[in-house]
Amino acid sequence: MKKNIIFVVNPISGDLDKSDLIEAVQEFATTNHFVLEVYETTGKSDQKNLQALYNQYQPERIVVAGGDGTIKTVAEAMEEFDVIIGILPAGSANGLSVDLNLPVTIEENLKIAFLNRYIEMDMICINGKKSIHLSDIGLNADLVKNYEEGDLRGIWGYALQAFTTLKDSNEPFLATISANNEIVEHTARMIVIANSQKYGTGVVINPNGAMNDGKFELIVLKNLDLFLIGKIITGNMPIDSDDVVIISTEKATIKTDYPVSFQIDGEYCGAQTDLEIHILHKQMKIAIP
Repeated sequence: MKKNIIFVVNPISGDLDKSDLIEAVQEFATTNHFVLEVYETTGKSDQKNLQALYNQYQPERIVVAGGDGTIKTVAEAMEEFDVIIGILPAGSANGLSVDLNLPVTIEENLKIAFLNRYIEMDMICINGKKSIHLSDIGLNADLVKNYEEGDLRGIWGYALQAFTTLKDSNEPFLATISANNEIVEHTARMIVIANSQKYGTGVVINPNGAMNDGKFELIVLKNLDLFLIGKIITGNMPIDSDDVVIISTEKATIKTDYPVSFQIDGEYCGAQTDLEIHILHKQMKIAIP
C-alpha cells in the first residue's frame, strides 16, 4: 500500500532557490515508497487548492517547505482534516522550526517531516486571525513594518531597522489587559502574544511557553531601552525584571489608549486598539524530532 504525501513548496520564501530541495524531497519519497504530489503556492486561493488536493489524495502527511507564513496557510487549509504536517525550514521567518528544534541538515529534516512522531500543537486566535507562533503589539510590530518597507534584508537589515524604530518610536501605550478574571493596566512598549518560546532569531522571549499546553502567554515589556533590547536579542531574557510581566492564560483582551502597530507571525497587520485573543487547543499535528 503506497502512502500519499502532498509536498507544499513556497517558491519565493526566503529568496532561496528551491530546485535542489524539491529534488531531495522527490528522491527521499521514491526511496521510501511514498507517492508525492508537489504543490507550489501562489498566494492566490492556496487554501482552496490544498483542500481539493487533500480530498483527491487523502495524504498521510503534508510536508511544507517554507517559512511560518506558508506553514500557517497549510495549517488553516487543513483545519478540518486529520493530517500530520512536516516542516522543511525554507523561509525568511522560520520561527516555528527554531522553536521545534528542527536540525539544520535537509537529510535529518526529511526523516522528521516524513517519518517522525508528532505533537498536537495549539494555535492562537487573535481578532479572528490565526497565529502559530508569536504575535506582538508595539515596538517589534513597528520594526516588522519598517523591515517590510526597507530594502536591506537579513540580520543587518533587521539591526538597522531596530535602531531606526527605537529612535523614532512613539510614546509608550497604556494597555488594559483582561485575563484570568482580573483586569490590569500596564504602560508598555510592547506586548508579545506567545504560543511558543523563541523568535525566529533564536531569541527566547517566553521561557515558560509550551505549544501544546492549552495556554498562551502575554509578555508585557514596559521599558525597552537599548540595554534591555540588547539583552533580549542576545537571548538573555530578564525574567525577574520589574520591566517584564508575564501572564499565562487561555483567553484575554487587550485595549490600548491609541492605535498601536500589530503583527502576527511576522506579518504586519496595521495599528489596533482592541485585541480579542483565545487559544485553539490541539489545532494541528506537527512532526517533531
